[in-house]
Amino acid sequence: MKLSCRTTLLICASLIAPIAFGQTPSASKSSPPPHLSTQTREDLIRAFNAELVFIRTPFPMGNKGLTLKDGVISPSGAELQRLMALWGPAVKPGDEVRITNIVIKGDRIHFEINGGPIKKQKWYEHIQVSVGSGTTGVAPNDQNANPRGSYVDLVFDHYVPEINPQQLKDLCRPVFDFDAKSVVEAYLETVPPKVKEAIKNHQVLVGMNREMLIYAKGRPPRKIREKDGETDYEEWIYGEPPQDVDFVRLIGDEVVRLETMKVDGTKVLRTAKEVDLEPKPNAANASAADARPAAAPSLRRPGETAAGPPPLNGNTRPSTVGLPPPSDPGGPGPGGPSPPNSGPGGPPHFSS
Repeated sequence: MKLSCRTTLLICASLIAPIAFGQTPSASKSSPPPHLSTQTREDLIRAFNAELVFIRTPFPMGNKGLTLKDGVISPSGAELQRLMALWGPAVKPGDEVRITNIVIKGDRIHFEINGGPIKKQKWYEHIQVSVGSGTTGVAPNDQNANPRGSYVDLVFDHYVPEINPQQLKDLCRPVFDFDAKSVVEAYLETVPPKVKEAIKNHQVLVGMNREMLIYAKGRPPRKIREKDGETDYEEWIYGEPPQDVDFVRLIGDEVVRLETMKVDGTKVLRTAKEVDLEPKPNAANASAADARPAAAPSLRRPGETAAGPPPLNGNTRPSTVGLPPPSDPGGPGPGGPSPPNSGPGGPPHFSS
């Protein structure tokens, strides 16, 4: 079949035009996703508002929540652990929370959990009436009505695209678990595979933290607090004869020793670390680092050094050699009143 000159020119023009404008035929087909429509916005808010979900990552307390973009959470790692040590957790992995507010604006979707970081009051909670010489509110003041809350911002490139509820759940999976049916099931998805398998089998691994130990064995029927030299530890005891008895030793938040007494009288002792978790910073150090700036003002003269602590006699107490004995151990001393039931220079003693 022969084509006319006009038809040939039209075909050539249709092939050359995309190249002239810097596009290839395949590139012209890929267009950016459409913006979120008003109907989809309403559907998402209706689907997720007041939804109960399980948490997969810790949220710090305070006005600063989390940001999630391209599957990456920030703050994370050492910075997140520092905020957790400084302010404490709002929620932890495995906790069940409620999505109490959703705001879709600009390039992000803002999810508030458990009322958000700032407690909001209803208009009638501000009304007070005079009763005698004081005032009282007309609404009941329930301190537990607003649990610890926080938020997470799901951030997109430039704008929020058209998205369905299932796609939004998949994007929020690093922080929210919509599929878990129980707290244990949600928590197991947040721990290393070795710890997950041990918890399922109700086994203890040296290196677990308290939370993992409770999920694996439950709360201990018996607990003993002892001291080994200068180190305080707890011994959690599981089981009673004629069954196997586990003695789990914790120092701080970590399991450091597991001793099992078998029914036949044999003893199994494990002290080598079997799981290595991410270390957490010391809360006191984090608070001190935030409380004192690097170049804090000082009243000392140039070249004058700060007075150091008094010399120590031994490992724990200052030396008292050459100091006169206090006239009244139970009365107020130079540094203020002594604590009740305490001897001079020693910690409080509580008799049983």
